[in-house]
Amino acid sequence: MRRFAQSWCLVGGLFLVHFVSSMAFGQGIFIASQGPVNRSMGSAGTAAPLEAIGSLYWNPASISALPGSEIGFGTALVLPTIETDSSITGLAAGSTRAEPGVSAVPTLGWVHQIEGSPFTVGLGMFGAAGFRTNFPASATNPYFLPQSNTPGVPGGLGRIYTQAAFLEIIPTVSYQVTDRLSVGAGPTLTLADVIIDPLVIAAPDDADGSGAARYPSGRGTRTHWGGGVQLGVYYETEDGLHLGATWKSPQWMETFRFQTENELGLPAVGRYDLDLPMIVSLGAAYSGWENLVVSADFRYLDYANTDGFDRSGFNPDGSIAGVGWDSVFSLATGVQYEVNEDLYVRGGYTFNENPIPESLTSLNVLTPLYFQHQFHAGTSYRLFKQVWFNLAYSFYPESEISGPILSPLGAIPGSRVTSRLSVHILDVGLTVRY
Repeated sequence: MRRFAQSWCLVGGLFLVHFVSSMAFGQGIFIASQGPVNRSMGSAGTAAPLEAIGSLYWNPASISALPGSEIGFGTALVLPTIETDSSITGLAAGSTRAEPGVSAVPTLGWVHQIEGSPFTVGLGMFGAAGFRTNFPASATNPYFLPQSNTPGVPGGLGRIYTQAAFLEIIPTVSYQVTDRLSVGAGPTLTLADVIIDPLVIAAPDDADGSGAARYPSGRGTRTHWGGGVQLGVYYETEDGLHLGATWKSPQWMETFRFQTENELGLPAVGRYDLDLPMIVSLGAAYSGWENLVVSADFRYLDYANTDGFDRSGFNPDGSIAGVGWDSVFSLATGVQYEVNEDLYVRGGYTFNENPIPESLTSLNVLTPLYFQHQFHAGTSYRLFKQVWFNLAYSFYPESEISGPILSPLGAIPGSRVTSRLSVHILDVGLTVRY
């Protein structure tokens, strides 16, 4: 059985690296839930070790409290609806819908409890963060008007395509200090692909001498690397109270580089510093009632002190300095009920503060991650003695933000841009215990 788990861990990892999605909605840029079990609990997993995937992601110490060794797989199918309206008084007004399509976000978690040892080891691979937009150009919507190459002729950004995909690989070790207390830690290795087209983080270019500068393309990039660490502690009492806490360091990424070209087709390079923020999670769960587990997590995401999110507005050369996100709190809640020994049902709710100030709406049309409410439901059914089928569904009702259209010279008088977003997610997977 050990060879089976190790071989499928490798196969699952290769699958994840190849197919990891660039579309992820959760807590700002982060995916809040990992795997169908954790998703159906509203991502409340810091003090509720129900299975390997959620435990590895939200609290490395809690893998010691799992009922045994296991490997879990999951794939979430994400369908967002993104629409942006903009207007400038006396000029134009229009509405444009993006076409990001359905994205698949796989997850993998493997936990092995070493017999006769206080140590438990694990490996998680997660599509941890990201987003995707795909807006067509417009002849009526000011924000998406083609970039102008004629002085005095108004223009927008034209067609917009952005995507970000952050894959985290998390090897983990947990040590059981006592029967009720465990601590865990592990490094996090992060791989990221980011596309920004047009490349608004670079200076607009007027190499052709028209007198009207335009932003270059931002598709010429590669996978970038980074890393960090996560630490956790988990404690459970005799009467069914479970407590947990986790600190995830920032994911410090190398500087993102974009091979692009000026208006004459000559080579140019764009650079941008972008990290993932620190996350602090505090969790509590209770399992003292028969067949019932309730759980809640309280989280802090430190966007305001993270490269790429901390700055806002435009640099003197006309490039965007950053998206100007605020640090936010999040509350995740979930409940699990054991119908019988072969069937579990779950439900959850997650609330997120909006990290995007409305005054900066126009800078975040490229990163529309401002939802606040998430509703989740799911189930697990035993297919065989050691194999469980897991299913979850999440719905993020429509959220909306609105503000003026910003330019390097400031807010455009009489302008308005409004973005709306809703999301459906179907998550399926298997858990194999051995």
